[in-house]
Amino acid sequence: MDWKSLRRVITDNSLEGRSRVLIDGEAAKLIAVEEAGLAEIWSADLADGGLRDVSDHLAESDLKLEPEPGAVKVRWFTVAPEDPSKSLEEREAAAAFGFGAIGAAHCRVDASRHPMMHKTESMDVIILIKGEVELLLDDGEVSLKPGDVVIQRATNHAWVNHGQETALLVAVLIHDQQ
Repeated sequence: MDWKSLRRVITDNSLEGRSRVLIDGEAAKLIAVEEAGLAEIWSADLADGGLRDVSDHLAESDLKLEPEPGAVKVRWFTVAPEDPSKSLEEREAAAAFGFGAIGAAHCRVDASRHPMMHKTESMDVIILIKGEVELLLDDGEVSLKPGDVVIQRATNHAWVNHGQETALLVAVLIHDQQ
């Protein structure tokens, strides 16, 4: 994955109320191992001036899977093709490491169906841009192709790629105030 080819454009209003570009460039933060990774686009506190906040908080903060309560997070993420040569133990160790690296070990509530199963306390709007993936749920699965949109509502799930090409997705994660 050529992460530098992914561009984020963030707009803003000047003091005179005129629209302008605030940021035009690559991701604020990236964590990737081989072809799998997360690249942060934007984050905002919705309850406290999220539309008016012009700071790019992501560059200074630790990369976390979930947005804070009352916040939204926008990111790209990739799902690499599964490697059939890896044992279940190797895939489990990789999943545990990956979720731990993004502060989400607690999200792995039931990984009995697949090592990448996890549950966040957010509503996620996921758009598949490139490649193909399967959305695994506790009961069932859905094959997705580019252009498909998933509204994932705080459910235990995993993204699995049985194809040959790394899948690219965009996620908008919304965490209400609980």
